[in-house]
Amino acid sequence: MNFQEVLDKRYSVRNFEDTPLESEKLASILEAARIAPTAGNKQPQRILVVRKPEELEKIDLCTPCRYGAPTVLIVCYDKTVCWVRPFDGENSGQVDDSIVGTYIMLKAESLGVGSVWVMKFDPAKTVEQFKLPENIVPVAMLVLGYATKDAEPAERHSQRFPIEQMLL
Repeated sequence: MNFQEVLDKRYSVRNFEDTPLESEKLASILEAARIAPTAGNKQPQRILVVRKPEELEKIDLCTPCRYGAPTVLIVCYDKTVCWVRPFDGENSGQVDDSIVGTYIMLKAESLGVGSVWVMKFDPAKTVEQFKLPENIVPVAMLVLGYATKDAEPAERHSQRFPIEQMLL
């Protein structure tokens, strides 16, 4: 699949089979996360891989949006490692994690693995359930797995504004 096909084909999957991801595919997806660009190349991304049934139960306490997927990546950043913009003190963690998450989703699609970016989760409950240290900030849950045969993009998936509306 060429890059344009990956972009065109990818959609947010919200109906997953319970088939586990092969270790090689998960490793390839995590490698994409590892090489994603980050501000100042500080690499503050920290990812918790959730696959065990008892851990997935904890995910279900934190979000209603697992959609039956067998794998969830909790994408976090270490706030002690982020690049900090000198003009206003803003740290790069959320932006870095957004880039990392995009790399994850696109790599997953290239491997035939469905994904959905979940921001509808309780960060405090996630920290509590997974005993994350105070310097680790969860940004998103990337839900991964194989789409069911009847899975399809949401109705609004292909609705896009014209380029002229996007440009300032």
